[in-house]
Amino acid sequence: MRVVDDQPMDSENVGQRLRAAREARGLSIEDVAASTRIPTRHLVSLEQSDWEKLPAPTYSVGFAKNYAGAVGLDKAEIAEALRTEMGSELPSHYSTVVDTFEPVDRSRSMPKGVVIGAIAALIVIALLLSWLSNRELADDGAAPAPAAVEQGAPVAPVPAATPVAQGPVVISASEAAWIEVRDGATVLKQGELGVGQSFEVPSTASRPVLTTAKPEALRISVGTGDAPSVGPAGTRVSGVSLLAADLMRGPSAPAAPTTTPSAATSNTL
Repeated sequence: MRVVDDQPMDSENVGQRLRAAREARGLSIEDVAASTRIPTRHLVSLEQSDWEKLPAPTYSVGFAKNYAGAVGLDKAEIAEALRTEMGSELPSHYSTVVDTFEPVDRSRSMPKGVVIGAIAALIVIALLLSWLSNRELADDGAAPAPAAVEQGAPVAPVPAATPVAQGPVVISASEAAWIEVRDGATVLKQGELGVGQSFEVPSTASRPVLTTAKPEALRISVGTGDAPSVGPAGTRVSGVSLLAADLMRGPSAPAAPTTTPSAATSNTL
């Protein structure tokens, strides 16, 4: 029988071991959440072995390893014990999922939003330099430029650059709504999101998409800002990208109506 901190472990499940180690160090559940960047509700679900409230077994094992590291337990031992425990108690619809995920240590990696923002900024700079170069070539063969603007004349304001979206993507419900969040073939969240409840898209998800029949009931935030609505009220939307940059761009605006010659003539008459 293994003994950790003079306590027999065979009679305790993983959740009890994590909680006991946390309490032995005088830490609250909020302290662990702050140090691991794992939502408090997931830590509580781990301690209570409540698999239904966790996003997926792959994420659960990664959360448990980070939790173990924060309270001084062996990560590999906790992960193996949790796999064994989940294998015997996990709901049947999780049985085919392969455990390959471990949350990234954000203190050693750059947030995905910053990477995407940097790439977008480089593209914008390259396009701006190309436009300036073409403009200079055009000016060389054009007529002399008009006189400088008279001093004191009003100058059109330059529009401010659109800020790059950064921070976690969180879906909150103002009224009960069914949602499904997938990352490729992995289901991150499926079911009803109750009033006041929220779901944070894991930062490690590479292609998260949303499906819902009540987009008007959802508020999606990116960091400290709110993204535009993902669809009109009462309309089912699917395959909505939950990447920060895509959310802040919002849905495409409808094309402006075209005035036909006959309509223009009628208005003139």
